[in-house]
Amino acid sequence: MRGGPRPEDFETNPSTPITGQPTPTYPAGARKKGVGVRTWLVLCSRGQAQTTEVGKHAIMRRTGLPARDLRILDPLLSYPSTVLGRERAIVINLEHIKAIITAQEVLLLNSKDPSVAPFIDELQRRILCHYRATKPKEEENYEGEMDQAQGGGDGTPLLFGDEAKKDAKQSLENQDGSKVLPFEFVALEACLEAASSSLESEAVRLELEAHPALDKLTSKISTLNLERVRQIKSRLVAITGRVQKVRDELEHLLDDDEDMAEMYLTEKLPAESASESNRDESYLRANEDAHDLLMSTHSALSRTSRGTHTSSTRSAMTNKFDVEELEMLLEAYFVQIDGTLNKLSTLREYVDDTEDYINIMLDDKQNHLLQMGVMLTTATLVMSAFIAVAGVFGMNITIELFKDEKAGPTRFAWTVIGGFIGSIFLYVGAIGWWKQKRLLE
Repeated sequence: MRGGPRPEDFETNPSTPITGQPTPTYPAGARKKGVGVRTWLVLCSRGQAQTTEVGKHAIMRRTGLPARDLRILDPLLSYPSTVLGRERAIVINLEHIKAIITAQEVLLLNSKDPSVAPFIDELQRRILCHYRATKPKEEENYEGEMDQAQGGGDGTPLLFGDEAKKDAKQSLENQDGSKVLPFEFVALEACLEAASSSLESEAVRLELEAHPALDKLTSKISTLNLERVRQIKSRLVAITGRVQKVRDELEHLLDDDEDMAEMYLTEKLPAESASESNRDESYLRANEDAHDLLMSTHSALSRTSRGTHTSSTRSAMTNKFDVEELEMLLEAYFVQIDGTLNKLSTLREYVDDTEDYINIMLDDKQNHLLQMGVMLTTATLVMSAFIAVAGVFGMNITIELFKDEKAGPTRFAWTVIGGFIGSIFLYVGAIGWWKQKRLLE
């Protein structure tokens, strides 16, 4: 008797309408880790990395992204290269890079991929440089900002709304006064550079393999050389499509100022949150009272203003979509991707020219074979005529040529020689006529 499930292996499901419907029991912890739980590498604004396992819904609450945007990063699904700007995050799906960028952290999905390891090191280095470039400036001006927030002795008024955001935006300066990109743009630039460099390296490697293979094919047409060129052409078509998709995505962003304005995540943060995210924790603990006063005053003003229901996205799109900073960043990598695409287009033209040359060579050989076939067919026709003459003489008839006492072997020999010479003249005449008609070269 085969062993099967026993009644004690099931428990009654109280949620089913049918009483007593058995429901299989699961081992402890089997329900806790769902299918959507994946390993994410989180890089904060200070360059610190942490690996965590969270589910899809936790990522949605953390970044404010809908489920359809997270599907773009699903490694089990094949989505083309995409850059999406949302209210609180930027979704990056460029080649091997699958990341979510917020105003304060970067979440990487496939951090265990060996091809992503160099990108993680470079991204962490850039984030750390960005943190070191902006942190001393903020610490230096922190006490003055707190005096302004509390209404200092010099009578400086409080800053709220757009003025506070401008002040937070101006704090992103280096010690020498040079402008520093926001955190999300630093991470975005690292992603774009990694993707464009990866595509360019693939294009260069393919170009180095293609030229020798094509030159070898032109010198010797063989099955092995044709198979190599076929594989190179398949790779060329695939990488061209990938580069074209990245180029189209960047071009779409550059053509739409609203989409670029959506990617200014730091500006969409409240002014006090933007400044707090970059301050040292010791300063925050020492000035909690000033922060509470700033929060309460800001809430009072926001309740009485007309723009209570206006989203932070619209506030980031003021001044006719001032996106020059992001536009310059995207244009630089658009030019690089466009150069890679032009290089692939040039290689594709070289492959097409080689194919045309090979086809011309094959057509020429085919023409030579056809001419050889015409000449052999003509020779066969002439020989058939000579054989027909021999067949006539082989008939059982009585003529003087067959009588030895009158004709003899001499006449027979002259008859054979005459028939052979006549066949040659007939063949030469046929070939000359076809050459005159340009049927033969």
